[in-house]
Amino acid sequence: MRAAAFSSGCRSRTALNVVCKESRIGSKPIPVPKGVTVDLKGSHLKVKGPKGELELTLTPYVTIEQTEGKLLLKRAEETKKAAAMHGLSRTLASNIVVGVSEGFEKKLELVGTGYRAAISGQELTLNLGYSKPRILTVPDGIKVTVEKTTAIFISGADKVAVGDFCALVRRQRPPEPYKGKGVRYSGEVIKLKEGKTGKK
Repeated sequence: MRAAAFSSGCRSRTALNVVCKESRIGSKPIPVPKGVTVDLKGSHLKVKGPKGELELTLTPYVTIEQTEGKLLLKRAEETKKAAAMHGLSRTLASNIVVGVSEGFEKKLELVGTGYRAAISGQELTLNLGYSKPRILTVPDGIKVTVEKTTAIFISGADKVAVGDFCALVRRQRPPEPYKGKGVRYSGEVIKLKEGKTGKK
């Protein structure tokens, strides 16, 4: 009767942890906050809220329905692939609902003498110790604010877009390993190396 314990779609002990975890994540309903409208057509999900509008086309491994102010995702078939995609799809759908209702924000910090940032319209100017400043165009849907010239706040409805632009800014001058100078995420811990010493 041992097999009955794994009737939730997990086919083997090896896959038990991953598949069951993703299944539990996927089975959680997604609350739709007030002020957010949902347009659901088959596997295509469109949500609109105070922070913007986002769309998502779901994998055929899952189905989605709206009921009583919530979104519910289910597996279309009982396979390991469907179970894994169930959890991922639920996470992606939840992200766009949270994005249009609350938005996402990340903070970057400039560490280094003379390092500073300025925002003008859709252009972010970074002075990072190079001979010329780095100028980045802020993508549509992304908002950038700068405080005290060394703190950059990047926000938007699309979590992936916010993360991608943060990564682009950080790449302009990643923290160097000896003094930690560069662009870092707020709260990021930089593992510093000991400086080289001359031979006696």
